[in-house]
Amino acid sequence: MKATALLLLVLAGLLAWLQYTMWFGIGGSHEVDALRAQVEHQRTENLQLEQRNEALMAEVDDLKSGGAAVEERARSELGMVKPGETFYRVVDGSSKPSTPVTTEAATAPETGR
Repeated sequence: MKATALLLLVLAGLLAWLQYTMWFGIGGSHEVDALRAQVEHQRTENLQLEQRNEALMAEVDDLKSGGAAVEERARSELGMVKPGETFYRVVDGSSKPSTPVTTEAATAPETGR
């Protein structure tokens, strides 16, 4: 009878230890949940980066294939104008700058092209 009680006590202790390690130990449920959240975050980030890469690839293809994209980029980023065109910069009047702002007009230099 004493051996049976000792065996039951050892088995109960083993069961308690296994349950503890399953829930709180290395590789336990908390760690699995944290890893799942980390994987989901990485998937979201990868999806965003894939979309950005696709947009960049489309822009590269557009710049390689046509002059319209290059012209639009030169106009918007570099402020370039064609010969004979007049550049107007309109400033929103609702802001109150410290110095007076007027509409600017500039003509492109004649290059003979």
